[in-house]
Amino acid sequence: MRVFFVADTKDFTPKLFLDGLRKYVKGFVRLGHDTQVFSCNQALSSANHGGWRALSKRYSKKRAVETLLQQLRLYKPDLVFVGLPKMVDAETLLQMREVVPKACFIGIESDVRPEERPGRLEAASKLDVLFTAFGSNGQHGLIRAGATCVFMPNACDPDVERCYPVSDRWHSDVVFTGKLRHRSTATEQLRPDIITRLAGLNRCAVYGCCNRPFLAGMDYYCAISGAKMGLSINVANDIQLYHSDRLTHYLACGTLVLARRVPDSDRIFEDGVHLRYFDTEDQFFDLVDRYLREEMEREKIARAGM
Repeated sequence: MRVFFVADTKDFTPKLFLDGLRKYVKGFVRLGHDTQVFSCNQALSSANHGGWRALSKRYSKKRAVETLLQQLRLYKPDLVFVGLPKMVDAETLLQMREVVPKACFIGIESDVRPEERPGRLEAASKLDVLFTAFGSNGQHGLIRAGATCVFMPNACDPDVERCYPVSDRWHSDVVFTGKLRHRSTATEQLRPDIITRLAGLNRCAVYGCCNRPFLAGMDYYCAISGAKMGLSINVANDIQLYHSDRLTHYLACGTLVLARRVPDSDRIFEDGVHLRYFDTEDQFFDLVDRYLREEMEREKIARAGM
């Protein structure tokens, strides 16, 4: 099978390792399929020749879409995997479908607030299937727009997402990697309260916020591998089955994950077997104290989660 990926890639950012697209491309290759990746941001950059900004932007998109359609026409894919990049709106998707009418179009959505991104819902409605990293109560806007949604957890890449032997530099009791808040619309105070408190404790490692450095590449996995426990808390914790890819990274790297409970949490990972869930700040720090004392139980749960 020929699989054609269309997405905004992160080739020029430190987040390349964390780009979910890489995992899906590698997965299809492992299964014996041929893959081609069309990078929308690179295509737009190549088509941009300067000039008046607004005119240049429209011209760049027109040229980039023409290139995209040409590649589809030449490659004749059986499956088109759309990462819902900004460049690919509903109109562009209809053009793509006209060029390869026999191809199946699927997409992936990990943002629990897709309605906040202009044109996102309309584009999703033009796909045959949209896989979401969250359950039904987060899919309502997409479904109303006409999208066919199926839940799929975040993918794991065992080539790099695994436990590493690390030096003392990376050892900590609890680790958190990420932002204090993700967007201005985030209203839950539990996340910044816990992270801020962690940042003030000895033997706790916080990266990416609270004036702490951002980690990228293998340093990211080393920091997780060297931690006894890891904090996983979403920007939104009222969405069924939703956990950010941080949860997947932490589990795979062998730390005991202390995760904020979301609706239907136990349908994916069982509390006390694969990880531990909490609902309040006090519960979180009680779990930290407990599993610093109970080393064997902590390691047992971490291994099961991994």
